[in-house]
Amino acid sequence: MSSQPTRRTLLATGAALVAAPLHAKGADITCGITSNTRPDWAGGENFLRSIRESSEIGYHWIETFWSYVSKWEDRPEELVDILAKLDLKMETVSNSGPLNTNFQDRAQHKEVIADHMRLVRFINKLGCDHLKINCGAANPGGNTPEIYHNMADCFNELGRRISDTGIKFGIHHHLWNQYETRKDVDTIMELTDPRHVHMILDTGHTTMAGIDPVRLTHDYVSRIIEFHMKDCVPANRGGYKGPHMQRGSVNTNKDNLIFFPLGKGGVDFPAIKKELDSQGWKGWMTVELDMTATSAKHSSTVSKKYLEQTLGLTV
Repeated sequence: MSSQPTRRTLLATGAALVAAPLHAKGADITCGITSNTRPDWAGGENFLRSIRESSEIGYHWIETFWSYVSKWEDRPEELVDILAKLDLKMETVSNSGPLNTNFQDRAQHKEVIADHMRLVRFINKLGCDHLKINCGAANPGGNTPEIYHNMADCFNELGRRISDTGIKFGIHHHLWNQYETRKDVDTIMELTDPRHVHMILDTGHTTMAGIDPVRLTHDYVSRIIEFHMKDCVPANRGGYKGPHMQRGSVNTNKDNLIFFPLGKGGVDFPAIKKELDSQGWKGWMTVELDMTATSAKHSSTVSKKYLEQTLGLTV
C-alpha cells in the first residue's frame, strides 16, 4: 500500500484551498488521471483495466464516474483495497448515469440534491477531498436569468451541505451543456457563495468554448480547485467551429480529433502553471482525454511525460 498521505490529510494540516493565503512560493499541485480515456478505457467494463494501466504508467490518483464504480456503493472498502494494491487512491468520483442533473429546474432540486449527497457519502468513504460535477444538457433557447438563478440556488444549497461533510464542491464547464460559455461561468460564479461553490477548469472544453484558459485561471484562481488537463489544436483557441458531437461520442479519426495529449495542441500550459505558481495555488491537475487516436495507455503516457518534463511536476 502507498505511504503517500491522503489529500484530506494534507488539507487537515493547513488552510482550505480557497481560504489559503496566496503567496509566491510556487503552486502545490497533485496530479491525477481520469479513467475514461477513449477508446479502450471507457465504460464500467473497462474500469479495472484503466486503473491497472494507469498504475503501470506511474499515476497514483484516479478520477472516475459514478456509473463506473456504483456497484461498490455498499462496499467501498473493497474498492479502496483494489486501488491500494495498485498503489492508487481515489481523487474523486464525478456524477453520471442515473443521477439527476436538472439543476435548472427548481421543481427537481430536492431529487438533484438527494442524488448528489448520495454520491458525496460514497466518496467520503473513499477519502476523497472534493466532488466534481458535470451539468445537464444545454437548455433549449439558452440560459435565461431565471435559469441562472435556479442553477445557482441549487449549487449553493448543495455546496453548503457538501462543505458540512468536509468535502469541497466544484462545477465543471463542458461543451454543449448548460454550463459552457464565459457568460455561464461569470454568472454562476457571481451568484454562488465562494465558500461553498468552486470551479473545475477544463483546459480543453474552455478553449473550445472560446475562453482563454490562462485568463480564466487569472480571474478565478481562488475559486479553482481542479484542472482537467487536455490539449486542443491552435485553430480552436477562439472557439470550436466544427460539428456538434454528443458527450461520450467516440472519435478515433486522426484528422478529426478535437482533444489531444498534453503538448500536442495549442493550450498554453506553461502560462497557466506560471499563474498558479505566482499565486501559491493548491489543488489538482487531472489528465483527461475524451478521445484518442492511439491507445489510452499511450496517450496517458505522453501526457505524464509533459507534466513531468515541461511543467516540472511530480506525478
